[in-house]
Amino acid sequence: MTSDRKIDAQPPSTLLVLTQVYVPDPASVGQHMHDAAAEMGRRGHRVIVYCANRGYDDPTQKYPRHEVRDAVSIRRLPLSSLGKKSLLHRVVAQLSFLTQCIVRGCFVRRLDRIFISTSPPMCAFAALCIAAIRRVPISYWVMDLNPDQVIVMGRMKPTALPVRMMNMLNRAILGRAQHIVALDRFMAQRLNRKRDVTDKMLIMPPWPHESHLQPIAHADNPFRATHQLQNKFVIMYSGNHSPANPLDTLLETAMRLRDQQDLLFMFIGGGGGKKQIDDQIAQHHPPHIVSLPYQPLSQIKYSLSAADLHVVTMGNEVVGCVHPCKVYGAMAIGRPILYFGPRPSHVSDLLDEAQCGWHLDHGDVDGAVALLNRIRQLPPAQLQQMGENGRKLVEERYGRDVLLPKFVDRVLSSNS
Repeated sequence: MTSDRKIDAQPPSTLLVLTQVYVPDPASVGQHMHDAAAEMGRRGHRVIVYCANRGYDDPTQKYPRHEVRDAVSIRRLPLSSLGKKSLLHRVVAQLSFLTQCIVRGCFVRRLDRIFISTSPPMCAFAALCIAAIRRVPISYWVMDLNPDQVIVMGRMKPTALPVRMMNMLNRAILGRAQHIVALDRFMAQRLNRKRDVTDKMLIMPPWPHESHLQPIAHADNPFRATHQLQNKFVIMYSGNHSPANPLDTLLETAMRLRDQQDLLFMFIGGGGGKKQIDDQIAQHHPPHIVSLPYQPLSQIKYSLSAADLHVVTMGNEVVGCVHPCKVYGAMAIGRPILYFGPRPSHVSDLLDEAQCGWHLDHGDVDGAVALLNRIRQLPPAQLQQMGENGRKLVEERYGRDVLLPKFVDRVLSSNS
């Protein structure tokens, strides 16, 4: 490819990647950081990753302290992930992680560039400290946007001291970074309101992990057999259960449809909103609602393919603050989508472009009940065609082979 020749013609560089989450942790951000780091390594660059040595969602999961994976040298730091059971645990873990990154990063031999995302949110501070001492450029991948998210969700006021400090950090990293990648046009607008970075910003969505996402027919799917999903129409939410992606309407709809024995609602993943699902199950014991943890990456193609309909949600206020990456996984395995959230948004743009799903507003339980009753009566061929529409769009415009080379070209380039 032309992009490979352009980059490979450059002398090998040493790149330092800072990310609290990294593979084999199943969280999406870690998988995307791995894809980018591995592509840099494949092109002959020396890539070092600093990340946590325990699971992001499950801190009882421990990973090797040192590892070389896909030509990337991984250094996992202790006391860098304490789970999500409280804000204090998350803050302490982030401070520990960032402190270790700064100390270690200042002594990396022949360092040429720092690559960071917004995981953890204060990662920009560590990058700025290392870059100031080592005088190297920073490439910045904005996967979510804070303090905007906590403000619009009512957790903090715009005048709060932590908010003002975070906005100062945002403006500093936007000014210092050589390259900035935003996930959609709405996020780009928010970033430019903080500091105009149009001339050095690339707008690009994250790619699905297609190598793990081949469609599996229901009859050949061991996941459906294991969980006794035969003769069930499965409506699935798979991913981070976050207040930014509210599930209230879907959960209430599921409770309204508890007498429909052919419907099954499956919630897979983790996060702060998972307790809402588990509490409902513990209190009411609905036989048609199933809650499961994140599935290993090797099993994702089976779990996602087990659904007949995938649900994607986005809070009304968080457009441009978050980007629901789960939509690409559903599209890549050829399943139609039911989207709860505001319009316009990046998800509604995708649905309109691909004609691969339906949109409902949050709170419209009556509409959701009526729509699901209609959807399950549709001919299988019609549902299959809608899913195929989404899969085709991913292959042509949003696939890994399309986006990843372009992304790494930008991260490694010496000019904006």
